Amino acid sequence: MSNLKKRIAIIGTVGLPPKYGGFETLSGHIVRMLGDKYDMTVYCSGKEYLRKNRPGKYYRARLKYLPLKANGIQSIPYDTISILHALFYADVLMILGVAGAWILPFVRIFTSKKIIISIDGIEWKRGKWDLPARLFLWWAEKLAVKFSHIDISDNESIQDYTALRYGSLSRIIEYGADHTTAVKPMDRDKKVYPFLRMPYAVKVCRIEPENNVHTVLAAFCDLPKHTLVIVGNWNQSEYGRNLRKVYGKVKNIILLDPIYRQSAIDMIRSNAHVYIHGHSAGGTNPSLVEAMHLGLPVICFNVSYNKTTTENKALYFKNAEELISIIRTVKLETLREHAGKMKEVAERRYTWREISEKYDSLIQEVLTIDRKLSVMPVLAACDDQTLTACHAGHLKYQKLFYQKT
Repeated sequence: MSNLKKRIAIIGTVGLPPKYGGFETLSGHIVRMLGDKYDMTVYCSGKEYLRKNRPGKYYRARLKYLPLKANGIQSIPYDTISILHALFYADVLMILGVAGAWILPFVRIFTSKKIIISIDGIEWKRGKWDLPARLFLWWAEKLAVKFSHIDISDNESIQDYTALRYGSLSRIIEYGADHTTAVKPMDRDKKVYPFLRMPYAVKVCRIEPENNVHTVLAAFCDLPKHTLVIVGNWNQSEYGRNLRKVYGKVKNIILLDPIYRQSAIDMIRSNAHVYIHGHSAGGTNPSLVEAMHLGLPVICFNVSYNKTTTENKALYFKNAEELISIIRTVKLETLREHAGKMKEVAERRYTWREISEKYDSLIQEVLTIDRKLSVMPVLAACDDQTLTACHAGHLKYQKLFYQKT
């Protein structure tokens, strides 16, 4: 019976079971919810999963391990080899990220494989990359959009960007957050994490410049009566190590290494008084929608991506001074009101059932099309009512889009 199922290759993640980030969590839920319908294979990094801890399957999906890292410069050969291997069996290549996009023109010319790609925000704008890496990612993004059959944006602001730059009718699929749950701390938890006994703000992220970790730390350094907890990969870069050296001994600031156990990270987040989201690049960020689902009041960095994700119902800051002002002046009743709004948005938009159904629809669509749709002919043929119904009405007003680099 399995040979009747369409074969899907998921490429570009660190692997399963998920223990790293957004794409991994996404892949895990797609496999869990669509594994009965499709014959799925997920490519995994052998550098992140020891041989003794490598399952052959996750739910019903086969796992293929490559002896490379999935991130950094090695992501280019990692994704490329995954794509080449998948050409031998897969009907659809579902590619998460653009590192291997350089090979897609050849895939389109010499094979009939169908390609769905998520460009993962505007990666080339991220501050962690040097100039050569930015140029490569800019070029790879262009190839990814041009030579895929369907490209995915995880945020309306990214959809605007690809429509204006490439004329692509990108499809919006965000992230789910309903895998997160509120966890009440036990006495033993409070011994491990004493800050659970007091009010605190929390931030969970990769320690990178575009996540404005330095801005948030500087603000709370001037807020000695307010406790901040940040969970992240401090030892991954010079930027993180320097921040830990400067702020590691500040009494009201607690810097924790990455926590991969879901119940532990949920406990730390769900018992916070406020969530600080400093991301300034990318699209719909998983840590943000997870905090929203947990019903936390959210203070976001003021960029279009975050405003789109929160439907402009959160609190926003642009620098340390504005963040300090919000912390000092916003009343508890206002924070509770914002928390309710965040929860409502998350439950309406960010569930894994809805996200998986959208991916299922794209797989069905890509199997029936031969060429990529352009945004301009489609919009030209649509009236206002149709545009509104398909959530693409904002593309008609292109002059309104602006995103500072």
